[in-house]
Amino acid sequence: MPADPTDDEWTEREMLRVGQRIRDVREHQGLTQEKVFLAVPMNRAHYQDIESGRANPTLRTLVRIARAIGVDLVDLVR
Repeated sequence: MPADPTDDEWTEREMLRVGQRIRDVREHQGLTQEKVFLAVPMNRAHYQDIESGRANPTLRTLVRIARAIGVDLVDLVR
């Protein structure tokens, strides 16, 4: 029987999934990373880390990104 993932493994998987979802929606909306990180506003490198799943954004940051790309927060985390 496989072991349950640790909290860290779960967090890493979810960060990757959310980052990919942000990227997919942004691209579908025809937005550049620059347009989004300037609208949030936030540092370019931190935004890139979020999209690549290397950063664990706060809820406030996720809400701001969702607004910038024109979706509800729930659409990024489901």
